[in-house]
Amino acid sequence: MTQEKILKLARAFTESRILLSAAELNLFTLLQKAPLSAREITQRVKGDERAVSVLLDATAALGFLRKQDETYFCEPEVARVLADDSPVTVYPMVLHMAAIWHQWSRLTDIAEGVPGPSEQLEFVRAPKNLEAFIGAMHMIGAPLAAEITEDIDTEDAEYFLDIGGGSGTYTMAFLRKAPTMKATLFDLPEVVEMARTRLAGEGFIDRVTLVAGSFYRDELPGGQDLALLSAIIHSNSPQENLELYRKVFRALRPGGRLLIRDHVMAPDRVHPAAGAIFAIDMLVETPGGNCYVYAEIEAGLREAGFDGIRMLRQGERMDAVVEARKPNHF
Repeated sequence: MTQEKILKLARAFTESRILLSAAELNLFTLLQKAPLSAREITQRVKGDERAVSVLLDATAALGFLRKQDETYFCEPEVARVLADDSPVTVYPMVLHMAAIWHQWSRLTDIAEGVPGPSEQLEFVRAPKNLEAFIGAMHMIGAPLAAEITEDIDTEDAEYFLDIGGGSGTYTMAFLRKAPTMKATLFDLPEVVEMARTRLAGEGFIDRVTLVAGSFYRDELPGGQDLALLSAIIHSNSPQENLELYRKVFRALRPGGRLLIRDHVMAPDRVHPAAGAIFAIDMLVETPGGNCYVYAEIEAGLREAGFDGIRMLRQGERMDAVVEARKPNHF
């Protein structure tokens, strides 16, 4: 590790912070229609002209804006992914990262024993932005869902339960693989409505039952052969996961299987590196979340009553998969 690499890493937050602040001011939406001067932009965002001017120049230097004479403009290829009204925007996800940035700034305090979050960080979004956020997650997650599903033996599973299923990314991937399968998607009420729209548009709505609820408070729909917890257990404490595993156990038929997609850490908790870094997200955002090693996941599943626990897939990108089975005698 050279001095140059250390200093480069120490400065890495600067470019990220420029992007995040530009997004928080919604500059990419503001500047996608016509060029504006720094003064005009300052008036629109109700800011400080000196500060806005410096931020605009830095944003242009990074390639997110084009500066010509004394005006700034957001090119169409940038606006396509960063303006708030684009159908393929990642703008709400960038805003989410801006919210997380403030939590990350407390990392030293938390490490020194200053209390961390008392509840999970909520990224408050207007309905329009929530829809865009879920849509962006689907766009980014769909290729991985297709890849992971190819590695899963659907056997004779007739009923599939997608817990916290978002707008149906994994539901659709499993239904594509198993043409006779029926699915139940369980998520919060506002997310279920977004799933309804997407599933109808993709031609899957007749094969899916939509159930609104919270897996922290409510029981899960029963009679399932195959259940999925995708990118969920890292948000929970071990006790919360145990309670969730027990709910899944009750929702499955005898012989039914649970699939867990998440980071699964090596025993040293250093690998995969993406998981070790993501664990910091959970430290600063949640009261008890973490990225777990296989032995911890296995122990929780066994305590909940599962057997046949095995690692189906290892991965570096939150794409590891653990499988567990409900014994036939239940």
